[in-house]
Amino acid sequence: MDTHLSERIRHFLRTPWASGVILLFFVALAMLLCNLPATRDLYHQILTTKLSISIGKIYSFTIDIEKFINDGLMVIFFFVVGLEIKHELKEGQLSSPRKALLPAFAALGGMLAPAAIYYLINKDSEFAIGWGIPTATDIAFAIAIMSLLGKRVPVSLKVFLTALAIVDDLGAIVVIALFYGGQINWTYIAIIAAMMVMFRIFARIGVYRVRYYLIPAIVMWFLFYHSGVHATLAGVAMAMLIPYRPRYSKEEFLSRQQICIHEFQHYEHNPDEAARIGHQYHALHELRSTANYSMGMAQRMEHLLSPWVNFLIMPIFALANAGVQFNSLEAFNIFGTSMGWGIFLGLVLGKPFGIFGASWLAIKCRFGEKPAGASWMMLFAVACLGGIGFTMSIFIDTLAFEGQHHIIDNGKIAILMASIAAALLGMALITVLNGIEKKKNRNN
Repeated sequence: MDTHLSERIRHFLRTPWASGVILLFFVALAMLLCNLPATRDLYHQILTTKLSISIGKIYSFTIDIEKFINDGLMVIFFFVVGLEIKHELKEGQLSSPRKALLPAFAALGGMLAPAAIYYLINKDSEFAIGWGIPTATDIAFAIAIMSLLGKRVPVSLKVFLTALAIVDDLGAIVVIALFYGGQINWTYIAIIAAMMVMFRIFARIGVYRVRYYLIPAIVMWFLFYHSGVHATLAGVAMAMLIPYRPRYSKEEFLSRQQICIHEFQHYEHNPDEAARIGHQYHALHELRSTANYSMGMAQRMEHLLSPWVNFLIMPIFALANAGVQFNSLEAFNIFGTSMGWGIFLGLVLGKPFGIFGASWLAIKCRFGEKPAGASWMMLFAVACLGGIGFTMSIFIDTLAFEGQHHIIDNGKIAILMASIAAALLGMALITVLNGIEKKKNRNN
């Protein structure tokens, strides 16, 4: 590959909006594959292909590819979400009550309002169970749009929406755990609890190597899968138990770093080339190990897995779940059912008014401070971006109506159309308000 081209690709992948653009591409690709006569059957055939693992005649485990993606690969997504939540609770925007209260209130309002709208519209219908669908915000798309808008969005509001989306993800995880699992198998739950205690002991005694957590994590996923609690929550549970504190403190890192550098320099003029290379290699290895263990395992895992989640797992999820077959233009008539109305109004109206209303109440009651440099109207405009509910909304849609493909597809269309409407509304309001603000500044 041309060096210039590869550098441009690397630069693109480092931008904050790259994951959103790639996700959007795979949404479009899924729809295309699902509707082209040449690829439609193959698309569904691949998703329903069975994967099996057998241990002789003792045990056999079978899962289709779509379920493997949603219940297996998405565990890694939820694991990274859990690590992000943990980071925010330890050092980020949720690390103190004062910092956490405003985004927490906003996220709660942004979940309750759309859930209430959806439920009021659907309470007497077969769609009532889907009340959780419009409660989630897709952080990847929201951040991508804010990045594209650049300086038109105050930095304080970017931080606010990011923190809100993190709390929102936590809320979605709780909703999935409590309302969209199956019948609870308490024996498995007891074993999971025992394993969580074991992980906690690992963290307390200073077990910092990933390999000691890997096999037990797979076992925990298997137990979650059969426990009646959704399997992806194994990822969140593991994230909360991964050690956050590094093995070496800053002082220890600096001390060990100096020792390694001294050893490297000491053998620089050794006439025995083999001995020099061996000792210097050992010094470099120790330096790398010291740097590695001067970061907490949670931070290392988040840094390692985030690119895989953003550029592989999420696109695969979109490819497997955004494919909706449009037999006619009636497929786009999401307002023909109460479900479509509930999802659309929940995301486009419920989300921004819930986020804004809860934020206004929290600020007026002095539970939080209004983001610096942001007007009330700009806060509302950014709240509109909270109505972009792609990933979690589709995920809850597939859980709520499992096996009812026609209802799931209608839900997906409503989610996509509502997310587009919320994104366009938020962008339009931000652009208009920014223009008004600039004009006002010029006149002054």
